[in-house]
Amino acid sequence: MISNEKVITADKLTKKFGPFVAVDQISFEVNKGEIFGFLGANGAGKTTAMRMLCGLSLPTSGTATVAGFDVYKENELIKRNIGYMSQKFSLYEDLTIRENIRFYAGIYGLSDQRIKEKTNLLLKQLSLEGKEKTLVRELPLGWKQKLAFSIAIVHDPAIVFLDEPTGGVDPITRREFWSLIYEASEKGITIFVTTHYMDEAEYCNRVSIMVDGRIDALDSPANLMKNFSADSMDGVFLQLARKAVRNE
Repeated sequence: MISNEKVITADKLTKKFGPFVAVDQISFEVNKGEIFGFLGANGAGKTTAMRMLCGLSLPTSGTATVAGFDVYKENELIKRNIGYMSQKFSLYEDLTIRENIRFYAGIYGLSDQRIKEKTNLLLKQLSLEGKEKTLVRELPLGWKQKLAFSIAIVHDPAIVFLDEPTGGVDPITRREFWSLIYEASEKGITIFVTTHYMDEAEYCNRVSIMVDGRIDALDSPANLMKNFSADSMDGVFLQLARKAVRNE
């Protein structure tokens, strides 16, 4: 459920690599519980922006806070209060389902009792009871991704960053994955997601689209489609992407 509480704020956030401006004075806010789509073609700067917000890269200038913490001075606190998942999820293939859950829950600092509770809860929620000793490498890709997402929010973070989390899976599994996203949002977890699937962009509460390091559009999918006279988010994206000068 979306509230008025701001969990991400960015004001003229900028990242330069020598003379190259990867992220050019972007400004936006994200509310608690919001599903916020962060889109852009290759080379647009979205990965660099996400790295700054995750506390992995220091900005060159501008300001930003994530979960109330400053990206310059409190990046370690940011890392403890967010979840992260990418298409190249970081589950350990040689560990079982249960071992992966327990390992990451321990890294996030949960107590032994809480780890036990969370492990049993996740196994039940994902209908993996009786399969907890299965090695992760034996799971289908869709199940790996659903497990990786559940582990990314096992510590109830304020925000979870999802970097193209549904790449390579079939449409049915993608819909199931988005059901997990909606459930997390209803619990007050903010979802910050990048995707190459424009139909998924339409599932977001708001979408920003980066072009050449700048945010060129930011609004709800319905308003963006109306403002760009497009029948879909794909049409909006194509209009903006054609303006891009640079690419990776």
